[in-house]
Amino acid sequence: MQSDAHEPQSALPTAGAEPIGPEGLTVGRAAALVGVSVKTLHHWDAIGLVRPSGRTWAGYRVYSGDDVSRIHRVLVYRELGIPLAEIGRILDDPATQARDHLRRQRSQLVERITRMQKMVDAVDRMLEASRTGMRLTPEQQVEIFGADWQPAWVEEAEERWGESAQWAQYTERAAEMTPEDWKGVAATTEALNADLGAACRAGVAPGSDDANALAERHRALISTYFDCPHARQACIGRLYVSEPGYAEYYDAIAPGLTVWLRDIIFANAKTHGVDPESATWE
Repeated sequence: MQSDAHEPQSALPTAGAEPIGPEGLTVGRAAALVGVSVKTLHHWDAIGLVRPSGRTWAGYRVYSGDDVSRIHRVLVYRELGIPLAEIGRILDDPATQARDHLRRQRSQLVERITRMQKMVDAVDRMLEASRTGMRLTPEQQVEIFGADWQPAWVEEAEERWGESAQWAQYTERAAEMTPEDWKGVAATTEALNADLGAACRAGVAPGSDDANALAERHRALISTYFDCPHARQACIGRLYVSEPGYAEYYDAIAPGLTVWLRDIIFANAKTHGVDPESATWE
């Protein structure tokens, strides 16, 4: 059966509509009353879904009050996504009374409202998560990441990289993470930093098996937030030594750690066929 999908799905009858006179409503007036097009009513007439049952003294076919009520019921069922052929079978079922129709319509609408409200709530949560990139309060962030953590860092990062594909990937992943997940990330970060600092102080050579293993652990940690192939990790290594904030963070763990970390990232990238000096983010 042909559908009328071109009609706006929000076309529902409005309150305060004009009364239907004894002669009924012409197709134009009926269409205006219920908020659909004349073409739609002609289509519904042609397929037998809603046919005007009356005629004027001049012989024009018109819609009675019962016909318009049937149109209203069709609109409600259509709003629920029921195909027109199925709507016709429901309305023409002799075993079902008008009040049964209304009860069924009401029940289905309540179910739809409940379902849509759940979707709205989910979207609201996703919007909040995407705004900050994590479902943690500032207090939880400090508790998990330590007293030196600044919640404003997330907003600063969004201002800088918010338009990138990696930021979108980060916010999507972060939105799914629980506080317990973040505690796991924080513990992993703390353990890696401790091992990086110890290896740097011990003079572990970049390119050695131990150094490469640490570089891979670093890459795996970054990959928690967004995909990090070796070329992208090399770009991060260059960033570490070019911006004072990173040097301040890593050199506080061990003197010279920032440059050493860059060097082990570079050496590991070379073993995977990547030229770290010319590597690009994409």
